Amino acid sequence: MLHNTMEFMAHWGITALSLWLASIIFHGISFTSKKSLFVSALLLGFANAVIRPIVIILTIPLTLITFGFFLLVINALMMLLVSTIVPGFRISGFWTAFFASIFVTLLSLFVGLFIFQSGEYPINLPVHQGVMI
Repeated sequence: MLHNTMEFMAHWGITALSLWLASIIFHGISFTSKKSLFVSALLLGFANAVIRPIVIILTIPLTLITFGFFLLVINALMMLLVSTIVPGFRISGFWTAFFASIFVTLLSLFVGLFIFQSGEYPINLPVHQGVMI
C-alpha cells in the first residue's frame, strides 16, 4: 500500500511541476496560488483517469477519421474542464490549452521515464527480512 501511495504522490508531483512550467512558458495559463496548482494537478489526473477514457470511447469514429489527432483535442478539453472547475486556475483559450496540454503530456512523460526508468520506485524504503531460526 505504501508503494501505491508513493507512486501516486510522484505522479501528482510530476503533473504539478509540468503545469507550473506550462504556466511560465504559456502566458495564457495562470495560477493564483500553490493550492490551485496542486488541486489542478490532482483533478487533471482524475479527469485523465476517469473522464478521458469515456470521451475517447464516445469519439472513436472521429479519432479514426483524424488518424488519432483528435486525442490532442481531448487532452486540451480535459485541461479546459479542470480550469473551469478549479478556482484560481485560468486558461485563456482553446489553443493555449491545446499547446499546453501537448507540453504537459510530453514533459510528464519524460520526467516520469527519468524517475521510473529502471522499474524501481522513486523512493526506496529499506525492507527488513526476518531470519528464520
